[in-house]
Order: sequence, then structure tokens, then C-alpha cells
Amino acid sequence: MTQLPRASLGRVLDDLGATLLDLVHGEVRSTEPIAGIAIHDPYDEPHLPSPALVLGVGLREPGEIAALLRALGEQGAAGLIVRAPVPAGDDLRKAAEESGVALLALTRGASWAQLAALLRSMLSQGDVGDAGDEMLGGMPSGDLFALANAVAALVDAPVTIEDPDSRVLAFSGRQEEADESRVETILGRQVPERYARLLSRAGVHRDLHRSADPVFVTPPPSAPGDFSVPRVAVAVRAGDEFLGSIWAAVHEPLTPDRSRAFSDAAKLVALHMLRLRAGADVERRLRTELVGTALEGGTGARDSLARLGLADQTLVVLALTPAEPEGAADRSGLAADRQRLTDALAMHLSAVHAASAVALLGDVAYGLLPVATSERAVRVATEFLDRVGDRVPAVIGVGPTATSVAQLAVARADADRALRVLRAGCGLRVARLGDVYTKAMVLDVRDLVAARGDEPSGPLAKLLAYDAEHNANLVETFAAWLDAFGDAVAAAAALHVHPNTFRYRLRRLAEVGEIDLADPEARFGAMLQLRVFSA
Repeated sequence: MTQLPRASLGRVLDDLGATLLDLVHGEVRSTEPIAGIAIHDPYDEPHLPSPALVLGVGLREPGEIAALLRALGEQGAAGLIVRAPVPAGDDLRKAAEESGVALLALTRGASWAQLAALLRSMLSQGDVGDAGDEMLGGMPSGDLFALANAVAALVDAPVTIEDPDSRVLAFSGRQEEADESRVETILGRQVPERYARLLSRAGVHRDLHRSADPVFVTPPPSAPGDFSVPRVAVAVRAGDEFLGSIWAAVHEPLTPDRSRAFSDAAKLVALHMLRLRAGADVERRLRTELVGTALEGGTGARDSLARLGLADQTLVVLALTPAEPEGAADRSGLAADRQRLTDALAMHLSAVHAASAVALLGDVAYGLLPVATSERAVRVATEFLDRVGDRVPAVIGVGPTATSVAQLAVARADADRALRVLRAGCGLRVARLGDVYTKAMVLDVRDLVAARGDEPSGPLAKLLAYDAEHNANLVETFAAWLDAFGDAVAAAAALHVHPNTFRYRLRRLAEVGEIDLADPEARFGAMLQLRVFSA
């Protein structure tokens, strides 16, 4: 499939500079394309593609930044990004010059997740298949940042290209000529809700969907002071399908010539957006096939890993899904939630290791992460869930390290078993099989007895029958006593009954169930059945 050429550090600064990134120290010396992005982890030495752009999340101390610059210089990194404001001092300047690693500052108010998303789209990470060049309208296919700059030149105004949900896909330079609302939109990669409501009430979105001509938008009287510059917008369509829109911050309506040029530009942007969507669909299908083949561990697994760039590496399998109990009805939108989580996981893992691969297989998103230990994978998975928040609660099963194709299939099975326990609800969000092994064994036994049609037997069967006939609670009493290790007082407190009442019930259940409570084998058998046959 055809992919965009990777961007150099100079191109990154051209497209994101002034709005998101500033060059603080060092020089952009090379035009070599950036090979990938990586998040700096002080507790683990990340794999860095060469040359890499490193996100220094949480770095504040000048000495720490200078030391990292020198270390990155030895690994051939192109740049280090830290949060603005960058500490002053000659040590950082010297470290950047000596290491050859440019030090950049991320604008305050922009999030690391937003920056990673933009960089990932620009750098076209994780290419699968053959690379090639394709031009549409004289520009590289799918290069929306180049298109935004070209459209900005046509209309002589800063431009954003947005999707149907008003998310910013790309933007031009000169954004400082717009107002604060435009800056906030770019920093958040989304038109803020308060502005979207204003535009909707003013009928702008309705007009934009109905018209093929540019729509001039004057800030409504109720608009806050930071929305002061008028806009002109035009719909991007493919036939009747609304693909998005182009927005230019202007001070007056466009001239007829510029208005026609703006409309013509929308047609070209539509071609590029369709090409991007088609390319993403093809890449997603191909990546799904390759990841699925690798996880099966069959004859094609080794070739699939090679095509993914993961051959001969130590891998950990991550298994992710929304935290829906097994057998629950599939609520509306769950499929979309799974895909969004899959895409977010792919972005997160690519920042840890550029060669990571993620695919949605059935209702589970699997990630192949090249790290040396499962402990590191657990940290990565936990960080991911912390960042995506609780809007779509999710759980992740983590497999052991796999150094061969055969071990990869086993690692996938272990991750699946851990994930099943998490989905059943055990109070954890991330777990390896060893963390939940007993619960996994109980689920395995439950599958076996369900397949054979087994029913409770022995003392438990007698207690269940007695409770059903007499509306009693001897099974509940027995379970509480077992869980309390035979401590009648603690078990009584758990059931909110008097200890004497509890002891009476305990004697009664021993009689009805014909069980010797002092016999460890009898206790174990009853406890196992309680776990296996409980709802």
C-alpha cells in the first residue's frame, strides 16, 4: 500500500511550530526523516528508532534534561520535547549543541496525548507493506498539513481542516493571526463545546451541510471575547457524504476569486481525505491479518512478525477490551468503543516502541509490545488506562514474555485467561495470569462442569435443597464461615447477625448437610463447589 513519506524534524517544526512547538536550543541539522517517537521513561531504557523524537513527559530539572540530551545524542536521536517553560541556563544550551539533539518546548495548554497523535499522523508510523509515492493535485497523497498551508496561501488566512465531529485533522501556519478561540481549538484538537454550541445555534452547521459554497461566519453577539475574528468555512464532500470542513480565520468575506479557489480546494481536500481513509482501512485490515496470524503461532507466524518488523524480538502480548462482563448484552456503541480503544492503544504503544503492533480481533484488541519484561508491560498498560480515563472502562490482560513463535501463542492464551478473570470482575484493571491464577482455575473448572452438565452434589446439594424448601440461608452461612477461616464472630459480623444466631445456623447446616466441619477435605470440597456453582 502507499504511505506518506516520513517527516523530518524541520517539517515537524514548520507544521507545528509557533502553535505547539518552539525550538529552544540546538539546530535542525538533518533532513533525515524521523523514524518514530518515544516517551522517555526514567525507569526503563526505551527502544529508540533512529533518528527518534523523544517526549520528555514530566521532565523539569535542568540537570536531568541535560543528562538526557547527552544520552540521546549517543543514540542518534533528533530531538527532545519538554513542557514549556524550559529552565534557563547555559548547561542546556551546551548539552543540546554537544549532543546534536535539538531541545524543543511544548506549548503550555497542549497535552502530550494531542502532540503524540499529531506526530504519529505526520510521521506515518508503523508502515505495513510497500511504501511508494502518490501525488494528488501536485501534493503527496494524504498530506493534510501541506494542503492546509496551500489553502492558507490561496485565501491569505490561517486554516484548519476538520472532520465531521469538528476534530482538527491538520492546520496551517500563521495561526497567531487568528484569535484565542482558534489557538484553543488547535491545542485541544477539537472545537471547544461552548463555541460549537454558539455556531450551532447560529445555524452555521446547518448552512455548512446544505451549501456547496463557502459560509461566512461572524462571531455571534453572545460570543466570548476570545472569539473575535470572523471565519469562512466550506464543506468537504464526496458525493452526498460529508467528510469534514475547512475553516479560515478572515477579517472580511472572501473575494469572488478566493471564494471559488476555496471551494475548489475543498474538492481536492476531499480526494486526499478519501485516500487517507482508504489507506487506513487497507492498513488496518492488513495489520489485523498479520497480528492474527502471528498470535496463532502457525507456519505463517514468523513471516507475519517479519512484515510487522517484530522478528527475533522479545514480545509481550496485551489483551484489551471494555470492562463488560462475559455474556452481557452488547450495548449500543460498544463496537465503536472497542475500535476507539484499539486506535488509542496503538498510539500509546507506538510511543513506547515504534514497532509495536495492535489489531482488533473479534472483541479483543491485541497488542504486540517489544519489551524485555512483563513488569514493564504492566506499567505501560496501567499508564494507558490512566490516560484514557473512565469514560469507557477497560481491562487489560498481560501475557508473559515470548522469545519464539511457539511461546507467542502460549503468551496470547495466558493473556486471554487473565483478561477473562478481569472481565468477570475481580477489582483489578490490569493483570498477568499469575496475578489471578486461582480465579482463572475456578473459571476453567466452571467451564468443565458446565460442559458435562454437572450439578452440585454432596453436602452442598443438601444445603441448597433445604434452603429452597424452607426459605433458609444455610448456604450463605456456610460460605461466610469458610471465607472467615472458621471464625464465627467475624463471619457473623459479615452477615450482620448475632454470633449466637450464627453458631446455631452453623450447627444446623452441619446436621442438614451431613458434613464434618473439622474435616479439611470436606471443607475444601464444599468451598470449591461454592466457587464453581456460584452465579
